[in-house]
Amino acid sequence: MIINSPQNSYDIVIVGGGMVGATFALTLSETTSKSNLTILVVEATAPLAKDSIESNFDSRSTALSLGSKEILGESSIWSDLYKNAEAIRSINVSDKGRLGTTTISSEEQNVEALGFVIENKDLGLTLQNRLTASPKIHFLVSANIKGVTPRANGMSLRVGRGESDWIVASTLLVLADGGRSPVCRDLGISHINHAYNQHAIVSNVAFEKAHEGVAFERFTDTGPLAVLPLRKFETENRCSIVWSVNPDESDEILHLEEAELRKRLQNSFGYRLGEITRIGRLGCFPLNQVLAREQIRPGLVLLGNVAHTLHPVAGQGMNLALRDMQSLIISIEGGFKDGMDCGDMRVLQRYMERQSDDQYQVITFTDKLVSLFSSSAPSEMLVRKFGLLSLELFPFLRKTLAKKAMGLG
Repeated sequence: MIINSPQNSYDIVIVGGGMVGATFALTLSETTSKSNLTILVVEATAPLAKDSIESNFDSRSTALSLGSKEILGESSIWSDLYKNAEAIRSINVSDKGRLGTTTISSEEQNVEALGFVIENKDLGLTLQNRLTASPKIHFLVSANIKGVTPRANGMSLRVGRGESDWIVASTLLVLADGGRSPVCRDLGISHINHAYNQHAIVSNVAFEKAHEGVAFERFTDTGPLAVLPLRKFETENRCSIVWSVNPDESDEILHLEEAELRKRLQNSFGYRLGEITRIGRLGCFPLNQVLAREQIRPGLVLLGNVAHTLHPVAGQGMNLALRDMQSLIISIEGGFKDGMDCGDMRVLQRYMERQSDDQYQVITFTDKLVSLFSSSAPSEMLVRKFGLLSLELFPFLRKTLAKKAMGLG
């Protein structure tokens, strides 16, 4: 429920009401055995306005794996999302200008879909509505954390909104407020930053042909180009793109006339979906791998981009964050059964022990994939060629890659 002022103390305070923070709050509130668990979500932005959620060609989107769909189903969030989700029926992987391509299909893997693409407006509205309707969650919007002080059993927080300040005690503070978390900075938690020397151009694009549920991961000389299936907009066959380019090229691309921009993108992607008929509003951001040096302290845990921000290749970042969230809930619930508070360091260490291997594998896989497919070294080009050919020839290798893509392995 939306509140105007918080109470003095909570079991769990979550900073950030975005996908990870909101899903964590909702899933925990609906699945915990502790009936009197108190949860506060502090969100810096105002509630979504009607004009911000109306459908438009440029609506941004999020790709969710099959595993993430199952996680969202635990709190029934998925039941509100599925009608607006575009299924990924297959993933085509190719290397521009070189032999070797492979396709991973849901039919071959015997699953309903490899993943789903959800427009952010639908996702945001669903989470906001559920937080607002939940009788177990206090939802404080347009507010922020102005100070954090460790205490014997958790954290003491100074929460502010407008001219008002409150002191709130938490047994567990969950930071899910993004890669530039001011709370994380104030606590002295540093990050390891590895720049990929690439910028991501993001946009929605209309094609001559329907995508038929196919997602494309196209590796080019400047980096990967992802083309994800979206719902049609009116009569247009719409896809979402994440196009990795060199930093000195991104500024040029942002200032191209649309005809020249279509030509440039068509050259990188090819004609698998026919001619490009429209390119929507462009966005651009630098690509980095950012890893927190600490993810837990007594009474504190980091989730989502504040814990690890990954290159968007293969779409692993958000899906890893949701698995982290699920693992944390399992550890908290286990702690309750053993008579421990949710902020007990033993509970949080169990979480890290449970999830550290998954994090290491995904972070390493993503980083190596970027390095391999962004290199022009002849030896690595050869590895790419035979790697894609091997995937096409050997189904068991495709199954292994498919499990990663689906967040199931």
